[in-house]
Amino acid sequence: MRAFTDDQNMFRDAYRKFLEQEVAPHMERFREQGIVDRDIFKKAGDQGFLMIWPDEQYGGLGDDDFRYEQVIMEENARAGTAEWFCTLHSRLVGTYFQRFGSEEQRERFLPDCVSGEKILAVAMTEPDAGSDLSGMRSHAKDMGDHFVLNGSKTYISNGINADLVIVAAKTDPENNPYAVGLFVVERGMEGFERGRNLDKMGMKAQDTAELFFNNVKIPKGNVLGEPDKGFYYLMEGLAEERLIAAVGNMAHARQAFNLTRDFVMERKVFGKPLSHKQNTQFKLAELDTEIDVVQVYVDHCVELHNQGKLTANMAAKAKLMASEVEWRMLDEGVQLHGGAGYMNEYPICRMFSGARINRILAGSSEVMKLIISRDVFSDSYSSILD
Repeated sequence: MRAFTDDQNMFRDAYRKFLEQEVAPHMERFREQGIVDRDIFKKAGDQGFLMIWPDEQYGGLGDDDFRYEQVIMEENARAGTAEWFCTLHSRLVGTYFQRFGSEEQRERFLPDCVSGEKILAVAMTEPDAGSDLSGMRSHAKDMGDHFVLNGSKTYISNGINADLVIVAAKTDPENNPYAVGLFVVERGMEGFERGRNLDKMGMKAQDTAELFFNNVKIPKGNVLGEPDKGFYYLMEGLAEERLIAAVGNMAHARQAFNLTRDFVMERKVFGKPLSHKQNTQFKLAELDTEIDVVQVYVDHCVELHNQGKLTANMAAKAKLMASEVEWRMLDEGVQLHGGAGYMNEYPICRMFSGARINRILAGSSEVMKLIISRDVFSDSYSSILD
């Protein structure tokens, strides 16, 4: 049995009903228009499904147990609504205000984020700088009582919908490539412009945009933490970001398994269900085993994260294995669906194209292997069993 509390199980039931009633019926329209309606965030906020962790004074439940977000991601996978990036808003970006913001910033920004009035995004990636944050070119010059931000970002999730964008930019590019600030750019600021809503392989309902900053005046009150410590702030958040990815990957792997299992039990080949064929049985037996085994490790990482003990190495292992197992499951799922697996009307097809990004985002599989290998060959190496 997985270790969810009674309150979390009740939360799961309520959230499942919310998705079934308010989000899932509109997903096809969201995919066609390339963006989720903003009022979905507001409806979720009204029912307490956004940003569970903030204290009650900011409108949250005051419960920082990561398992609530795990429930949200698992239910989004089950309902086929994961293209609504509520976890990006609620957990990946929102926690920057808690960890690095001032009390004044939390009071100013968090209530509208909890309620869904304001939508969040984070902007790190640039055309020539992905995982290598030291290679970014965006910069912010200190003008005394404010900063002036210039640069561009790309592949920014929630980029069209976002009202508040946490932008990473260098503050001393000539002398220190690791001196980075985190700047809260607000909708309507002069010089802040959005480019096109990018046409992606999958995740069609999720708005992904280019962002441009041309002499944007950033008040000192919109700087998170110290203006030269942003690189370290971003590194601090990467373990949770990769855990978020791993949880989502496993939820989708399990949903793909369930869809495929149901399909092969119904599909007839030479007069008998495809599930009667030994190849089908062996393929799904292997995948069921892999999914369960990796899920146990991911759940273990969630427990460690709740205790403040999740390391970058553990998170990298979880993200690597979860994304690879998810991909194997979806590839086999399409294969076992036959021609139907290539048709967009079948969920397995949309899941397949949507999942291709998961071995890239939050650090590619190759970057995960690099992180893990550094630990393997370090003097302080020890395995989880030591």
